[in-house]
Amino acid sequence: MKIKDWQEYLNREIPCSCSKEHRCDIDEILIEAGALKKLPGILSRYNYQNICVVSDIHTEQVAGKTVSALLNENGYQYTKVVFPEDELIPDERILGSLLVDLPQNCDLILAVGSGTINDLCKFISYKLNIDYFILATAPSMDGFASNVAPLIVKNLKTTYEVGKPKVIIGDLEILKEAPISMIAAGAGDILGKYVCLTDWKLAHLVTGEYYCEYVESLIRSSIEAVVSAISRVKERDEEAIGSIMEGLVLSGIAMSYVGNSRPASGSEHHLSHYWEMMSLFGGSHGALHGTKVGIGTVLGLRMYEKLGEKLDNLKEKSASFHRDAWDQLIREAYRQAAPQVILLENQVHKNADDAVHSRVNELEKHKEEIRKMIAALPKADEIAGMLKEMDAPFQPAQIGVDHKTLKNSVLYAKELRNRFGLLQFLFDTGELEEMSELAVREFSCQN
Repeated sequence: MKIKDWQEYLNREIPCSCSKEHRCDIDEILIEAGALKKLPGILSRYNYQNICVVSDIHTEQVAGKTVSALLNENGYQYTKVVFPEDELIPDERILGSLLVDLPQNCDLILAVGSGTINDLCKFISYKLNIDYFILATAPSMDGFASNVAPLIVKNLKTTYEVGKPKVIIGDLEILKEAPISMIAAGAGDILGKYVCLTDWKLAHLVTGEYYCEYVESLIRSSIEAVVSAISRVKERDEEAIGSIMEGLVLSGIAMSYVGNSRPASGSEHHLSHYWEMMSLFGGSHGALHGTKVGIGTVLGLRMYEKLGEKLDNLKEKSASFHRDAWDQLIREAYRQAAPQVILLENQVHKNADDAVHSRVNELEKHKEEIRKMIAALPKADEIAGMLKEMDAPFQPAQIGVDHKTLKNSVLYAKELRNRFGLLQFLFDTGELEEMSELAVREFSCQN
């Protein structure tokens, strides 16, 4: 993949057959070898007076010092914030720390990093109405160009709709030297789109949720770019790393077109988010986001395969929704995050009997379309093979997810969001318990 002109996607209204006009306002996207050296020239087009460079102890060594040197050489006044934590958690404490350290009258944040640094700076820049650039240090996730920031707030993984960077710089000389695990995580984040696109189309059929074929085509292009690059990841092939980075940025643009993360986040992300929260509750940072998404994709595809086999015999679940019993199960499964999960159900009633009945009626009407959608998916083993090719984990046990957490994730990860997809489908048809047992049976080893 080689996008010759990013402006094709940026800074203009794009009419679409979905009845919406799409727009993504980002001034410049630069993905090439030596891109970071062009930072002073890019800055010269603006009139920023109070720049703040934000990094952590790792990204400071990778690119932060180079950024400082470039700013010094070109006479820019700036301050620096370097997080001392070995691993950052994007929660209220870290957000507050950044807010305290940010200089008064700051008019530009230069974010030096990838996932967490990007999310923190994006959120703060939006809240304070300050511009920010992202200077990527690893092609590890697809949030560079998106208008969303996933954070841990009140113990719950929550995605906030925010702004976008003014500029994205991806220097391939830096990106190709990122840890292979981070590059593979970026690929895993994109491989997850197989599941989330199917979830999205499923929701469109069943609930009438907004859906756009053009946006889907952009995500498909991202998938193709990454799949074509996977065999060359371990070689640190510059073209392959460029394809992955471009795929990640294009996925973010697709999210911006819709205004939320729906085109790029489905059941595979819900599983990932649940595993992450349980790791944090246990005092561990856990695996990289994209690593978990890749594993969640393998599990999600396997459940879709099984669902396809059972499609003709599916019917509405026989048991009524017992709210008091469900609340207790959620308290056990979500621990300190349970109040926010229970609050969501109070607001949307997604599990109520009448809502389930309505959706199952629609599922029955669209059974043949659903069958074709499932048949078009790659097999779980195929995606597992791609992850193996990059020496990436492909089983939950490989990242420390135990039997109980795995089972609970299948049963309860859907409660994080009010989004119809695979896991809600399984709940509605009474298949969730059996699928959780399948997950434990087939995905609890490390072979």
